[in-house]
Amino acid sequence: MTTDRQSTAVYVKLALVAATWGSTFIAGRIVSAQMSASVAALGRFVIATATLLILVAILEHGLPRLTWRKWMQFTLLGAIGVAAYALLFMYALQSVTASRGALIMALIPAATLLGGAMFLGEPLTRPRVLGIALALLGVAVDLGDGNPLRMFTGPIGIGEIAMFGCVLAWTAYTLLGKRVLGEGMSPLAATTCSALTGTVILAIACAVLGEFALPKADWKGWLSLAFMGVLGTAIAYFWFFDGVKVIGPARAAVFINLVPIVAITLGVVLLGEPLKWSMVIGAAMEVSGVWVINRAAAAPSAKAVAET
Repeated sequence: MTTDRQSTAVYVKLALVAATWGSTFIAGRIVSAQMSASVAALGRFVIATATLLILVAILEHGLPRLTWRKWMQFTLLGAIGVAAYALLFMYALQSVTASRGALIMALIPAATLLGGAMFLGEPLTRPRVLGIALALLGVAVDLGDGNPLRMFTGPIGIGEIAMFGCVLAWTAYTLLGKRVLGEGMSPLAATTCSALTGTVILAIACAVLGEFALPKADWKGWLSLAFMGVLGTAIAYFWFFDGVKVIGPARAAVFINLVPIVAITLGVVLLGEPLKWSMVIGAAMEVSGVWVINRAAAAPSAKAVAET
């Protein structure tokens, strides 16, 4: 049973996760300008996995013994939530601004809710549908430069497509992670195991592509990569999985609505990215949609009230 203190701690951690992930868009733009997507993705998760292994050794005295079936589950998690997500993320940021990328990623709560309804049997009420529609419209406003219809008639770059792929990968990772955590794994152990398998897959991809050499980057590039690995991945993934376990995937994903706010602010201040009115309106609509989703998730059902 979850106590109020546990819930408060989880909410604080998820807010910090969102702020950290917003910052990774800035770090990702810096890194993507100095190394290829596959090398950057591998470097990020080598650092992250080493950090996670240290944490699990200190806090849980090492990884638990896993069955072959369990390792297959983590291989799937690693392939989707680590390898695919990391590659698509770094590839997208080679051509997409931090602000634009973060606004697309803000679709994750809506996508997670839809996925939960489709595959986990979670209820899809009218307010939740309204929140999803509002969030989708916000993205359309941003991508269409103020005209939502332009999103479907104008050109959408490969970077935007890759970022949409990130949304799908992270949604699948969250929903699959909920099932794995439901089988008794701690959030830290589950995060470490998926990072291990995902890093191996990334290393194989780099070897196949012939990009296994150490990249030539300046101190900003290496510092940004370290930030993404330690804070943006190891700590953030661990805390996010903890939130999924305690309050569920839909509510945990809601905190991602803070990511575009952080990313847009830092993108304008640190990278000099333009701040368009369509971006502000789109972000406001997305955050409002996610707020509606969260309010609907928090409201008790009539049946639950009647039974109290």
